[in-house]
Amino acid sequence: MTHVSRERDVAFPLVPMQEKNSTCVLLVEAFYGGSHKQLIDLLKENVVGCVAHTLPAKKWHWRARTAALHFMQAIPPSSSYRVLFTSSVLNLCELVALRPDLAPLKKVLYFHENQLVYPVRKDQERDFQYGYNQILSCLVADAVVFNSLFNMNSFLSSVGAFLKRMPDHRPKDLASLLRPKCSVLHFPLRFPCVASLLPEHKLLRGPAAVAASPDDDITVPPGQMPEPRLEDPEAPRSEELGSQSNKEARGTPPETRKPAVPSGPGHSSSLGQGEAPGHCGTSIRDIPAGEGEQTASMGGCGLGDQTKPLHIVWPHRWEHDKDPELFFKTLLKLKERNLAFQLSVLGETFTDVPEIFAEAQGQLGPHVLHWGFLPRKEDYLAALCQADVVVSTAKHEFFGVAMLEAVHCGCYPLCPNALVYPEIFPAEYLYSTPEQLCKKLQRLCKRPDLARRHHVQVDTTAYSWDVLQQGFADLLAAPADPLP
Repeated sequence: MTHVSRERDVAFPLVPMQEKNSTCVLLVEAFYGGSHKQLIDLLKENVVGCVAHTLPAKKWHWRARTAALHFMQAIPPSSSYRVLFTSSVLNLCELVALRPDLAPLKKVLYFHENQLVYPVRKDQERDFQYGYNQILSCLVADAVVFNSLFNMNSFLSSVGAFLKRMPDHRPKDLASLLRPKCSVLHFPLRFPCVASLLPEHKLLRGPAAVAASPDDDITVPPGQMPEPRLEDPEAPRSEELGSQSNKEARGTPPETRKPAVPSGPGHSSSLGQGEAPGHCGTSIRDIPAGEGEQTASMGGCGLGDQTKPLHIVWPHRWEHDKDPELFFKTLLKLKERNLAFQLSVLGETFTDVPEIFAEAQGQLGPHVLHWGFLPRKEDYLAALCQADVVVSTAKHEFFGVAMLEAVHCGCYPLCPNALVYPEIFPAEYLYSTPEQLCKKLQRLCKRPDLARRHHVQVDTTAYSWDVLQQGFADLLAAPADPLP
């Protein structure tokens, strides 16, 4: 049995009609995994009237090519749909053509990543079709939303050059046509309370109001400054680990690094203002006096934290665009220099795992604490809470969920001075060359207390669902019904 659209002679199998007024937001996700899955689940749980249709996160290229054909048959007709929300993996243009009954809906296209600047391995040629599909989807959409300013600007600035690959009859000024419907709404994160998972030295860090340590360019809680000592020739300088005075010299204006934090009802954060990330209301004032006195002379670190090797975590997808080659090459240099460190390599794996992972596991075996994906969220958070430093070596990153989760768990971040990172992280956490990354990690291996006492100057609450939920509610609000 088939249903035939009145607007076009397009037939598709008839599935049971949704009850009238039972829903108004249609969530469509062609790659239901990772951050794509997190967002769909978050919207389903928190936005009234959502219904989701998804495909498993496998064979990404085939999902981008053929998902519209699947959803043409899988999405039941309904007169109650008002809004269609989908990610840029789906060819929205094809879906609307195949299902003209969906065309009148308010169509929202969300970009987790864009194919115009997605890195391609040297032995491959960029497939024109994927970027072309995204441009077509933007033209059909009513609202085009990006998870970061970098994502939006890199897409719009690349449209013209990308279309020059066409042999002739190239369209003109598409970027100017698309720009008015484009906006940025950061990916929303649910930061869980991890106070029970944090080691003592992270719990003992002070709140956001901190004093700068003059001798090693870190921040420590007021009243817990370490005793003066002779200058350590291995101590990092401000250009290596950064200092509070660098804030005014950062290349990225503060307003582009994080979104404005709404105030008023409905915008309370799970982390109180001025609290250290992950503490869930626990600050140094809440620690019993006996426990605080034990560590006060060491700048807020327990004795064990002075002797344990630096714990480095890499929590990213096991794919080439995250540049695991650079990460493991750097760690092997640390090993050759007989520096002590521990290692956790987390993140999801897919069908084709780069060979470098098996090679590195064999070479770095004695340093490894965790190796491989941790399916239980609690285990993953526990591993992040035990780590000291989180590293990104990405050649492609449009937001960086894993880095923000690690910072929430008290990790000191080291990120490339490129991609989305300058938008989120101050200059003191960025490196510009592989040599700088190696040098920063070498310093921290020799002085792990620098990372353990440091209060990271990143407001993760600005990227929380509590802060961003109103933006998504407005985005998914149904348009007013036309007058009869």
